[in-house]
Amino acid sequence: MTTPQQALVRSAARNNAEWCAAMCRSHGVDGEFRDGAWVAAGRTPPYYPDVVTLAPGADPGVLLAQVDTASPGASVKDGFADLDLTEAGFRVLFEAQWIHRPAGAATPGPASGPADLGWDTVREGGELRAWAAAWDDGGGDAGLFRPGLLAEPETFLISGRSADGRVVAGAVASRSDGVVGVSHVFARDGGPETAWPVVLRALDRLFPALPVVGYEYGDDLTTAMGYGFEPVGPLRVWLHDG
Repeated sequence: MTTPQQALVRSAARNNAEWCAAMCRSHGVDGEFRDGAWVAAGRTPPYYPDVVTLAPGADPGVLLAQVDTASPGASVKDGFADLDLTEAGFRVLFEAQWIHRPAGAATPGPASGPADLGWDTVREGGELRAWAAAWDDGGGDAGLFRPGLLAEPETFLISGRSADGRVVAGAVASRSDGVVGVSHVFARDGGPETAWPVVLRALDRLFPALPVVGYEYGDDLTTAMGYGFEPVGPLRVWLHDG
């Protein structure tokens, strides 16, 4: 990994940790940045880690001493994929790549993208419920997105709407020092191939001077690379079953 890539990975990990902190605050869970990591004060909402490492070479003992492993569901986002937590009872949940798209980059990709979709950012509770229902698509997790997120000044829920006003695509954008992170990219039909064009148009308008970071894996990583992202370094998520 080159020095510029290392800097991008650090920025991406910090950005992701700040988004995790915002989500946790909306569920009444505090957290703290300390010792090269963000650490939650209690069990986090589903799909969100208890720890995000912010620099390579973290001490596993120091990290895990701050995590409740007595109950199921403890997780660690190993931002540099350099930890081995198997002896502590963790297993690898998934591996992924941090991704980066330069500020002002052209938006490549299929010309058949949904150019007719308008977009806006979610501003009030009814819009949030509609956005969350579209993202969840009947999976039972729409309640993950709570009204407290609307009070987070650096969190933006991008809502892509059809001509009749339905939410059909979207993403979460989270701004931090020098970058904007993107996550939860979705479309009701067509998946990321449908979502990315409208999401990138929104990001280019909202944050024209900021590079975009995030993480993806598998087919979603391949799709993101088709829209101008490049992988810059690995991460790994560890789960403790309790």
